[in-house]
Amino acid sequence: MKDSEYHELIDTLFIAIEEALDECEVDIDYEGAGGILSLTLPDHSKIILNKQTPLQQLWVATKFNGHHFNYTDGLWIDERTDAEFYAFIDEAISRQAGQPVKLNLQG
Repeated sequence: MKDSEYHELIDTLFIAIEEALDECEVDIDYEGAGGILSLTLPDHSKIILNKQTPLQQLWVATKFNGHHFNYTDGLWIDERTDAEFYAFIDEAISRQAGQPVKLNLQG
């Protein structure tokens, strides 16, 4: 994949997450800048998503663990657990927020 395609995929994903968080019933703040999207949950803990351009990966850090996602067959897949990103992010936010969160993102 060309770097321009990679950047477009991540930028589109980050926008979709921001729009979903605007609609979310749980108060989750976010800030995006320089290829990083930071989510701040009600307990002030963070989930950080960032571009890893040299590897063409999406990295996600939660207070529980770090995850590296590769774009494979139209999906972002965790290289360690094989988790699909959209299901993973709902689960990660829910776990960290201590309440169910469904962003309704789609691949």
